[in-house]
Amino acid sequence: MRYATKQRKLLLDVLEAHHDETLSVAEICSLVASEEISPSAIYRNLSELEKQGLVKRVPLPLSQKTGFRYVGSNQCREHLHLECTMCGRTFHLPTPATSQLIENVRQNSGFKIDSANTVLTGVCPDCEKH
Repeated sequence: MRYATKQRKLLLDVLEAHHDETLSVAEICSLVASEEISPSAIYRNLSELEKQGLVKRVPLPLSQKTGFRYVGSNQCREHLHLECTMCGRTFHLPTPATSQLIENVRQNSGFKIDSANTVLTGVCPDCEKH
């Protein structure tokens, strides 16, 4: 990180607290509303965090909008992501299952998967019930 402003630190704290979610800019603005950070500062900081590989820009399900997901934790680097196309929630595939899937793909195709940037989409158990 080049330098950490108070705004960037707050934004990182919010993203880390919501590491299992893909958040729209509007949701991020709402989460930091009490700190009086302008939307332009949020966009600017998200862009910088994306360049640093700490945030990933992803399309929001059932929308033309873009969301942001925090991928800076070790948890994100070591797991594949499962994203529900109905509610938008992101889950981490447990390590043994991630390792087994990555190894199976490598053995069968020679392809090396980047787990931090891999998202499998589908429907989560909660949404499946409804």
